[in-house]
Amino acid sequence: MNENDPIYLDHNATTPILAEVADVMLPYLREHFGNPSSGHVYGARARDAVARARHQVAAFLGCEDDEVVFTSGGTEANNLAIRGVTEAREGRSHVVTTAIEHPATERPCAWLERHGWSVTRVGVDADGRADIDQARDAIDSDTALVTVMHSNNETGVLQPVAELVELGHAAGAMVHTDAAQSLGKVPVDVRELGADLLSIAGHKLYAPKGVGALYVRRGTPIVPFALGAGHERGLRPGTENVASIVGLGVASELAARDFEIVAARMRMFRDALWEQLAAAVPGLQLNGHRELRLPNTLNVRFPNVSGTAVLSGAPEVAASTGSACHEGHESPSAVILAMGVTPQDAAGSVRLTLGRSTTEIDIARAADALARAWRGLIRS
Repeated sequence: MNENDPIYLDHNATTPILAEVADVMLPYLREHFGNPSSGHVYGARARDAVARARHQVAAFLGCEDDEVVFTSGGTEANNLAIRGVTEAREGRSHVVTTAIEHPATERPCAWLERHGWSVTRVGVDADGRADIDQARDAIDSDTALVTVMHSNNETGVLQPVAELVELGHAAGAMVHTDAAQSLGKVPVDVRELGADLLSIAGHKLYAPKGVGALYVRRGTPIVPFALGAGHERGLRPGTENVASIVGLGVASELAARDFEIVAARMRMFRDALWEQLAAAVPGLQLNGHRELRLPNTLNVRFPNVSGTAVLSGAPEVAASTGSACHEGHESPSAVILAMGVTPQDAAGSVRLTLGRSTTEIDIARAADALARAWRGLIRS
């Protein structure tokens, strides 16, 4: 980032590639160009690099190497999990998900619905957590799959995945969780969690865009939804993106190594940002659970204004609202509305997400700029 660039508080959208990750990728963009499927030395070098990265990702997740399937990102991983499992589960025709899922989960579920499946979308409480009682009522012997995000990308609220795993498995359902936002921020161990499938997105983890992975527990029924050759255990055809896979492996290793320090630092700065904003903006509200959320995520509602207007008035800050804006029409976030917030209040929401490089000075400058922008809107 350049010296005069705005303060970057949009790490839930994407993260910068770490220097260590970029450095290890370069040889596989230059001299180690082989196809991992080739039998000669060039192929062997690429194949060994993919195997090493698979081991790094598996160690990060707490699983076996052969349970990691590389994909082009979190969206493909979610599609493979949802469409792959439901196609493999003959005799069942029901999916349970939540009302606050990312489009990478919601749209595959909607696709299933259009093709004859029944989909139940469990609501959330005022804190943004999936309603376990609703889930208990929804999951039955016809449920093939329960799919729920590990943490919400807008509010950062952690979802009751372990409880949903227990409910799903009791009914004979497979359970998938999209952990793209959680990895590197909160502990995620697939064995402890109990999920059958878990999605990863490289660019949320300081690795490149265009690479991800799906954890598939041994014995999980799943078939590919894309057809081609037999790469990635036959589940993801297409020549592997070796350089980016190498980057994801190193990023996973660094996330595991630095987790406690990075998470504690982000939590401290996130709370400082909340305190400074709340002191400067009377009536500021927090969206989501105060404790059960990602350490880097702060989603707030500015009173009597739109979040888009606040960000427009604070060009020193690069952040997002989490709302949809098409052709000049701004609509409140469906995630915030699902929590019972009125459309008028929800429109004032702004998502501020911190990262490894965020500093104490960044927090002070961002709080000042956002509060100043809000005051300007109130006076006008």
